[in-house]
Amino acid sequence: MQPDATDKKILELLQQNAQLTIKEIASRINLSVTPVHERIRKMEREGFIDRYVCLLNRRKLGKSLLVYCHVTLDKQRKESFEDFNQAVTGMQEVLECSVVSGNFDYMLKVVVEDAEAYNQFYQLKLSALKSVLHISSYFVISEIKYTTGIPVR
Repeated sequence: MQPDATDKKILELLQQNAQLTIKEIASRINLSVTPVHERIRKMEREGFIDRYVCLLNRRKLGKSLLVYCHVTLDKQRKESFEDFNQAVTGMQEVLECSVVSGNFDYMLKVVVEDAEAYNQFYQLKLSALKSVLHISSYFVISEIKYTTGIPVR
């Protein structure tokens, strides 16, 4: 199944505000409630809608420092990747972790209160992992664009 134009409109609306009721979505796309409900359920079943979440303001929660980390492992072995993957999954400071190609193995998106909190995270958690050879940290000064919306059209 591939989403048609109507499905894509529904997905866009849900990305903008997942709290919209089916009735509100139906009125915005000029469709009745039942087909909108059926389309949403189908997209959930098919995996186009992964989950519904609430996006928090990290600054209001005292997490004002955003850091990107490039991590290089000591050995390019399956065990090293598995150990790192397991460890980083349990680190609440890490919002995102991706295996990448290029000069390093992983890119992490880390959020903490301040530089001291990052230093603690860096020393006690990230650099303490046996498989880590090198870490480069990039402190975000200003966010120009921030979105979680995926283009669907």
